[in-house]
Amino acid sequence: MKRAGATALSVLAAPLHVHTLKALEEGPAQLLDLHRAVGSPPQSTMRSYTRTLEDLGVLERQRQSDFPATAEYSITPAGESLLRVADLLQEWLMDAPDGAILLGSAAAKSATKALVGGWSSNVVRAVAARPLSLTELNVLIPKISYPTLERKLNAMRIAKLVAPQPGRGRGTPYGATGWLRKAVIPLGAAAAWERKFVPASTPRAGRLDVEAAFLLLTRLIELDQGVSGRCRLAVEFRGSDAPVYAGVVVTVEEGEVVSCTSRLDGQVDASASGSSTDWMRHMDGGPPGQLEMTGDLALAMEVTSALSAQSGVLAYS
Repeated sequence: MKRAGATALSVLAAPLHVHTLKALEEGPAQLLDLHRAVGSPPQSTMRSYTRTLEDLGVLERQRQSDFPATAEYSITPAGESLLRVADLLQEWLMDAPDGAILLGSAAAKSATKALVGGWSSNVVRAVAARPLSLTELNVLIPKISYPTLERKLNAMRIAKLVAPQPGRGRGTPYGATGWLRKAVIPLGAAAAWERKFVPASTPRAGRLDVEAAFLLLTRLIELDQGVSGRCRLAVEFRGSDAPVYAGVVVTVEEGEVVSCTSRLDGQVDASASGSSTDWMRHMDGGPPGQLEMTGDLALAMEVTSALSAQSGVLAYS
């Protein structure tokens, strides 16, 4: 199952891709010089990895007229933008629970692959809402086999993206760690990069993407102690006959988020809604008025402002 953001992060999970982009950030280089700059991997490996970057449009190869013929590689505007996504991924890796991880290392590869695996399989969306056991995940995500879910959950556990939680039923429930919740920033940046530079092969953001982003992010927001109430946060998608909404309802008590559910029905005190573009502009610190707010305007503004403060880069472009 392909999800927006997975391609860009998978590319950045490979150390050789990262080293190649970093080496070319200084300027164009001939293949031999580039090969040495990234640690002299096997020639077949080097060709395979540079071809992947070329196909993605982040590297450009130009044949030189020298004899014997040589090739010069340079980074494209898409590659330069992907390096900015890499910077956000690096910031996230620096905050790893067991200590800072450097992008381009084996540890960064493992953590990023575990994140991508959990994101693409919808495990991230599921555990962002509440702790779940492997058996419960198997019921919620029936399209993925039990052994595959077990491998992905185990990878996330080892990377400390999820942690065991107290439970009364059979099986150990696993919940999202604070570090996993912060991953919404590189995930959002990667998805926005794909929409801009490889739109034809990028899945459109859907209900699960929206819910996952809100479920991850709302637990990180900081509000004034005097803020209380229920606020609906909704993204509008154009359906065939009528608009379709996806999002969450956040319950705040004295400045603390006590619950967040993807069920949008029911009584709320305030609401903030808009298209995905409206939300991206708001998250990116755009001018006021991007979102339609109703009900308790002070509550809606407090919650949406706190979201923007946590993820001003979520709308990366």
